[in-house]
Amino acid sequence: MEGGERHDHIASVKWWNGQKAGVSTRSQMVDFINGGQKVYVTDGQNMVYVGVVKATPSYIRTHADGKWTDNLLALPRF
Repeated sequence: MEGGERHDHIASVKWWNGQKAGVSTRSQMVDFINGGQKVYVTDGQNMVYVGVVKATPSYIRTHADGKWTDNLLALPRF
């Protein structure tokens, strides 16, 4: 997380694609998703897709049941 004007923002995320793990910045993940890749978070039972919110700068957020949610902020920090 990093400070924002009114609240913290996700600075980087850890990911795992089933074969390898890594860390990407928010900007890298925005580009990855905008490039057509599907990204999601799961607790092993439920899966929620991650999308890009078009803002300045763009950022990532979960999108569940047709609406934007703050599920990413509930994940453990590293």
